[in-house]
Amino acid sequence: MTSIDLNADLGEGLPNDAALLEIVSSASIACGGHAGTEATMRAALQGAKAHGVVAGAHPGFADPENFGRRRLEITADELTRQMREQLATLAALARDEGVELRYVKLHGALANMAAEDEHVASIAFAAVRNHDAHLAILAIDNSAQVAAAEALGLTVIHEAYADRAYQPNGLLVPRSQPDAVLHNAELIVQRALRLATLGELVAADGSAVATVARSLCIHGDNAEAVTIARALRDALTEAGISIAASA
Repeated sequence: MTSIDLNADLGEGLPNDAALLEIVSSASIACGGHAGTEATMRAALQGAKAHGVVAGAHPGFADPENFGRRRLEITADELTRQMREQLATLAALARDEGVELRYVKLHGALANMAAEDEHVASIAFAAVRNHDAHLAILAIDNSAQVAAAEALGLTVIHEAYADRAYQPNGLLVPRSQPDAVLHNAELIVQRALRLATLGELVAADGSAVATVARSLCIHGDNAEAVTIARALRDALTEAGISIAASA
């Protein structure tokens, strides 16, 4: 049976976490950079453990005032330091909670910069490899993240975004543009089924973008996140596609 991983960005101090952990198969947990406190990280780890959800780390720029969504020009050493500190913070809490971290997914502006620039991606992913070479990288499909992770010998899980609009080149429409974030669950389901069955994403101009992604992200800060996640799980399951973690 064909399977799809449903992953959600969690541990950011938002109210959807508990409900999403009953639906998704993977949880990307904020590590205290763009968001996340010890309390929210522990709660997400405990919830993932309770529901059999695979846990991963979700580091981003240490810029909580902008939720990690402002592009920063920082040195390679500073990016390495931020990655190292965030990964170590979540890893220590995961050990306390008896949870194995299985993957890393970059957040926000850092993720977008790494999708466009293999050098940025390589710095971030080298920090992951130095922390734990067994961690997989949940990488935006059709992006520089994939090439950088593969070049470092890391396992790559190709990801697409259920609730984000795409450019024809396979990268995300910037959040500064209209309709960059999708909220219509019915439309999102249609797009997800097309990805799962045909291997295609639909770009904002209506063109098709080929994809091998088998993990679909739902943003935990999307107001409709729980509705979207439930609709996706129900529709995919009804179509004979199982929901299973990729990491």
